[in-house]
Amino acid sequence: MKPIALTGLALAAMLAMGGAGYWAGHRGLAVGWRGWLGIEGSLAANEPVGTGPVIYYQDPDRKPVYSAQPRQTDDGRPFTAVHASQDVSFEVKPPSEERTAQADPKRVLYYRNPMGLPDTSPVPKKDSMGMDYLPVYEGEGNEDGVIKLSPGRIQRSGVRSESVRRQSIVQTIHVPGVVQLDERRVSVVTIRADAFVQEVAPITTGDRVTKGTRLARIYSPEISTAGAQFITELNAAARGVPEGGARQRLENLGVPSEVIAEIERSRKVPLTINWSAPRDGIVLERSVSDGMKMTAGGSLFRLADISTIWVLADVPERQLAAVGIGAPATVRLRGRPGSSFEGRVSVIYPEIAEATRTAKVRIELANRDGILLPNMYADVDIGSDDPAPQLAVPDSAVIDSGSRRVVILDLGEGRFEPRVVKLGRRGDGMVAITEGVSEGDRVVVSANFLIDAESNLKAALSGFAQPEAKP
Repeated sequence: MKPIALTGLALAAMLAMGGAGYWAGHRGLAVGWRGWLGIEGSLAANEPVGTGPVIYYQDPDRKPVYSAQPRQTDDGRPFTAVHASQDVSFEVKPPSEERTAQADPKRVLYYRNPMGLPDTSPVPKKDSMGMDYLPVYEGEGNEDGVIKLSPGRIQRSGVRSESVRRQSIVQTIHVPGVVQLDERRVSVVTIRADAFVQEVAPITTGDRVTKGTRLARIYSPEISTAGAQFITELNAAARGVPEGGARQRLENLGVPSEVIAEIERSRKVPLTINWSAPRDGIVLERSVSDGMKMTAGGSLFRLADISTIWVLADVPERQLAAVGIGAPATVRLRGRPGSSFEGRVSVIYPEIAEATRTAKVRIELANRDGILLPNMYADVDIGSDDPAPQLAVPDSAVIDSGSRRVVILDLGEGRFEPRVVKLGRRGDGMVAITEGVSEGDRVVVSANFLIDAESNLKAALSGFAQPEAKP
């Protein structure tokens, strides 16, 4: 046969097929090249039937191409509509897995409420908002409250888990403080009899003095009388007469012991007496001048030993339970950046300030260089005192709704379970779990809120309040 004849026959066949397709299309018949080859029917039989509204459209060849609106491929084929009941997954599954899953479908036990309410149905139905009830398949009924996610979703969400382990949690409390004098190291220099100040030593407020330093020279008629009586008793004692109470009277008047010893040695009463410092320290106050008359009980000087100093920190009432006697504390002076002092909590004052709702906590510090001065402001960090190891998880693992604290257990193979827990001490980014988990359990520490949003967490949590009724 000639080539021209063969070409004519081919063109005639193609025109006939096009006309048949045009005629079938006008009459609503789905006839295409797949129908001519007998493929369309077999593929349609294997495709799962979707229910619910159309949520997006996918490439007919299952390529990772999607559209929110109806669309066609470059060769004119429409995108496939994906319904709400169909698996919303961006993973490309091998055809062999799809055929296996379709060949061995699981039996549906019942349908449960999509919002987690304790309502089930033996047949498919919708709730009041038009949402389809979720099927519960055979083998899933014994895992109430377990959340199942595909590996693709887990990977895209960035879910990360860590094991529950025992460790010491050091809770650090940051509070303000004020430097104060050690009340036990403050002395007031007084005189116990009426006296005249003959001369005051050249010592002023702020000067440092040592024990025994002369502060003032005084004359007291009462002390002179007691001294004369003491000499009389000493002379009588030499003749065998028992000593009276003159020595005790001098001591009661506050006369320094070295002055009494000088009177006993010289058998003379000095006209004036040197009044000395009772301890080492700095002069906080000078209340005397030359020529003054002092009455009994009057204050001459006020001294303080600042070798040991106090820091009083204001701890809020809600954090007071975490502070214990002996807890380590670090003090940083605001006026001296970079300087820090280490000490321990010595006293917790048994009183709460009504205005600030804080309690005073005393920290004793050594002040050998004299850097710490009274009334300086400081920042205080109070830590735990060697707490015992306890079960702990990162802070990010806990979902706190206010009335309930929940962690999500990672059961493996894409299964997650919410677990109500009780919390303990917090510190260093960790929180102690006193009840709800065991050592070695894995908890989700990252993207746990995404699991809550992407899964049935609310429905799973409802199982804690009221068990789900099964038909």
